[in-house]
Amino acid sequence: MAGPLCQGWGLGAALRSRAALRPLGLLAPPARGVLGPAAGSGEAALEENPFYGKYRHKIQELRRSNPDVFESRMEKRSEVKKQPVGHSKQGEFIRCMEEKAERLGSKTSKGGFTKDKTLDSILNVEMVKEKTAEEITQIWNQYFSAKDTVYAVIPADKFDLMWKRAQKCPSFLYALPRKEGYEFFVGQWSGTELHFTSLINVQTQGEGAPSQLVLYHYPDLQKDKGIVLMTAEMDSKFLGVHDAQCLASQVQLFYATDRSEIYGLVETFNHRSSEFKYMSVIAELEQSGLGREPRPGQASDKS
Repeated sequence: MAGPLCQGWGLGAALRSRAALRPLGLLAPPARGVLGPAAGSGEAALEENPFYGKYRHKIQELRRSNPDVFESRMEKRSEVKKQPVGHSKQGEFIRCMEEKAERLGSKTSKGGFTKDKTLDSILNVEMVKEKTAEEITQIWNQYFSAKDTVYAVIPADKFDLMWKRAQKCPSFLYALPRKEGYEFFVGQWSGTELHFTSLINVQTQGEGAPSQLVLYHYPDLQKDKGIVLMTAEMDSKFLGVHDAQCLASQVQLFYATDRSEIYGLVETFNHRSSEFKYMSVIAELEQSGLGREPRPGQASDKS
């Protein structure tokens, strides 16, 4: 089930649904469908966003429970409108959630994600030390093949490249193809975890925006076996397995690429955000084929 860019890593998506699939061809979204700060300001502008309905409950809940904070968010959104798309406080919300979890002595973070999720909690590391990388890969794939999640076995050299780049460029803007156009997500590295939340979440909740997908990377076996294991947790109310797979594939596309012009988009987003163009992300997705990934739950096109 892995997409064309994922096969080199062995990235897989475990799906229980076997619905017929057909390619989803998408054009660039119209101006009102773009979730970047270029969109309008205020609550009325939010409601024009084609993805507003998915987040309406949380936004209205914030307005009812804390109207002062809600109004402050709307004012800040007007200010963000003047800032480049790359401006994000997602790093702050991850640190904030980690600090709160530590104070509460909790092993879970906001959104129900596991805090400090170790490889030992999934795999008996001592037992597999005697096995080859190929055998460990087979065990990992078999274990997750029956679960609704995304998983991968990443070559050590590829992860080294990604990790070095993540230290210099910890965040990036990703795009998910939707029927309405593209929905944008901000990805932020926190250690070897990669957290994703929608851009509309960042705009309306700021540093309190919850993670909706976390990719966990385990370099425990990197030195001895030459592989890094990866799996994920996601908020199924907002993201499906295909969505998570598409985002994980984009991490490979932008952070593990050998093409300097593609990684250059990541550098621009982090260090020259005023020059960043979100349409360049969409262009790369379309060129790679990820922007035309088959989507679940759609009737097959037999014509």
